[in-house]
Amino acid sequence: MPGPRFTIHARATLAVTVGCLTAAACGTAASPSGPAPPAASAPVPAPSPTTPVDPTGATPTAPEPTGTTPAAPGPTEAAPTPTGPPPFSAKVSRVTRDRLRYSWRPGCPVPVGDLRLITMTHWGFDDRAHTGELVVHRAVTEDVVSVFRRLYDWRWPIRRMQSVDVYRGDDFDSIDADNTSAFNCRPATGSNSWSRHAYGRAVDINPRENPYVYANGSVAHANARRFAGRPMRGKGVINPGDRVVRAFEREGWEWGGDWSGIKDYQHFSKGGG
Repeated sequence: MPGPRFTIHARATLAVTVGCLTAAACGTAASPSGPAPPAASAPVPAPSPTTPVDPTGATPTAPEPTGTTPAAPGPTEAAPTPTGPPPFSAKVSRVTRDRLRYSWRPGCPVPVGDLRLITMTHWGFDDRAHTGELVVHRAVTEDVVSVFRRLYDWRWPIRRMQSVDVYRGDDFDSIDADNTSAFNCRPATGSNSWSRHAYGRAVDINPRENPYVYANGSVAHANARRFAGRPMRGKGVINPGDRVVRAFEREGWEWGGDWSGIKDYQHFSKGGG
């Protein structure tokens, strides 16, 4: 409400008020000093409240370590068309060092310049389209896009697809979150040699439903114990000789489920290992 000075300046204030109302009626734009109104988003489905939608398709940079592992953000939904889910799309772009703060370090067997970020559509466990990210070597981007295009066309579900940097480069935490991921500069499990993930030439898919199983039948993740056997029916489960395995084989990739002794049902790699 106006203060006591209103009566002294009534005529001036009235004139300004009338002028402002006239400008609003004529569609005058908001003052440039104020924030611009947000652009309208697609009406349905709403984006996951835990993952902000970035129009560039990028995920936020991982925060600095605080001594605790943050909760993994949910998958980002892709915008539907008026007649149904969106068509598959994939964008390949260069990845910067600051996007790999935890998964790359000096001494890794592949330079940052040889890695690429693939931002692409995938089908979720909630039967909706989502946008995910994989970091891979530039030499295998076409292979990866080709396989995941088929998976999306089949409506084959993937729980989530995020850079391992969201989990501060911690492979255990990424697997525990059932995250589908690719590049991570780390040694192979139980070895001092580099994993194919360290070269950006391996992908792990739905690691909860497709666990790494030791020769004695045990698994490292409690939430994956009931998925240790094969063959097995289930959402997002990969079985010997199924169409997911064949899709990767068409591109010259190998499946860890074919290994003798140890089985790595989540793992596909180009060049073995």
